[in-house]
Amino acid sequence: MPDTDFGCLPTVIGSMPHTDPESACAQVITYLKDIPAWPQLPRRSFLENMCVQYSQGFPGLVTESERIYVDRSQDLSRPLERLYAAYLKNDIDEYPVTPEYAAGLHSFLALAGLSPLAVKGQVTGPVTWGLTVTDETRRAVLYDDTLADAAAKLLRLKAGWQEKKLRQISRNTIIFVDEPYMEAYGSSSFIAVSRERVISLLEEVFGGISGLKGVHCCGNTDWSVLLDTSADIVSFDAYNYARSLSLYPAEVKRFLDRGGAIAWGIVPNNEEALAKESAASLKDRLEEAMAPLTRKGIPFKQLIERGLLTPSCGLASVSTEEASARALELLVALSAKMRKRYI
Repeated sequence: MPDTDFGCLPTVIGSMPHTDPESACAQVITYLKDIPAWPQLPRRSFLENMCVQYSQGFPGLVTESERIYVDRSQDLSRPLERLYAAYLKNDIDEYPVTPEYAAGLHSFLALAGLSPLAVKGQVTGPVTWGLTVTDETRRAVLYDDTLADAAAKLLRLKAGWQEKKLRQISRNTIIFVDEPYMEAYGSSSFIAVSRERVISLLEEVFGGISGLKGVHCCGNTDWSVLLDTSADIVSFDAYNYARSLSLYPAEVKRFLDRGGAIAWGIVPNNEEALAKESAASLKDRLEEAMAPLTRKGIPFKQLIERGLLTPSCGLASVSTEEASARALELLVALSAKMRKRYI
């Protein structure tokens, strides 16, 4: 496994409130010198919605009136054959993410003079994608075995293509697989899919990532599922759900002992909370979030060394670019405090 001793360096989940990709990239690289991430811009275009963004090329996909769905009345055999052929050959260039779907990514790739320690990208996870995208009858793709498998393979190719492009900036890459819909797993009947199936779909996507691979869920979930995957990084909302991870101390310990890292989403992504917090208050909050795990036998030093710091989720939820800058200021200041005190 590549090095995961991040020592509480900062990065972001991905989305930003900007509509101008160059402005978004400028804000990212102003604050995140060590691990910048390309900005997703869902307010710029429906095509940059986190599920639409990686849908390009999916068999039978229809985009209309800010809705995407798979039209199963079409003959999907040929596009499925094309997808599986690309998958078997690992031909990632067959399924790129074009500028129309990710202006922030392409503006980021055009930047000159960057020399970060690592660079981060992100792709929507197969569970979230499969629950959001439906067929023409509004049945989620996740519940169709053929389409769910095809979705995981498409996302794998998209992740691999993105990683290849990001290596133009740094040979050290981190690709997060974003799974917000895993919040519903285990707590309701909303996700009627087995644990084994969830892990299998995630592992399909992870298989296309040769650098560090992370998985992000911004709510409460059954963390044992995600910790049992081959992910190198598990990312969670530590600002609102700090206790959720501490309910799985044995799984967290195994994960860290095998070289895994935790991304602590400790900076809030809403303006009311941002106005109330400081780097000092967030430092206290982060240490409080780590305390239940240390009381259960996980060394504090290990949590610090194998820790990334992020906002609680994407920053597209804030209403202004000034608010996202405030979140990044707090994030960077908090990282500096933690590293000065403990690294």
